[in-house]
Amino acid sequence: LPEELSRVHNTFHVSNLRKCHADEPLSILLDGLHFDDKLHFVEEPVEIVDHEVKRLKRSQISLVKVRWNSKRGPEFTWEREDQFRKKYPHLFAKTASS
Repeated sequence: LPEELSRVHNTFHVSNLRKCHADEPLSILLDGLHFDDKLHFVEEPVEIVDHEVKRLKRSQISLVKVRWNSKRGPEFTWEREDQFRKKYPHLFAKTASS
């Protein structure tokens, strides 16, 4: 295993082995990936690209469309603005100045 994955156990039971039909476009280079101390992918938001207000019967929910630096999941997601503003306030400073 590469040095970045040295904490992953490199021995597997034979029942976990499957024949590999490698498809080169599906492979991911480890260079652009970041892992935390528990070997979870670290994906950061890049920018807020859109804003929308969902109207329900008695309330409104502000949403923001976020572009992520994701290599494995969706590039864009809709997130609740209030929760996202608490976690990533620096992204809202960018949108306010432009």
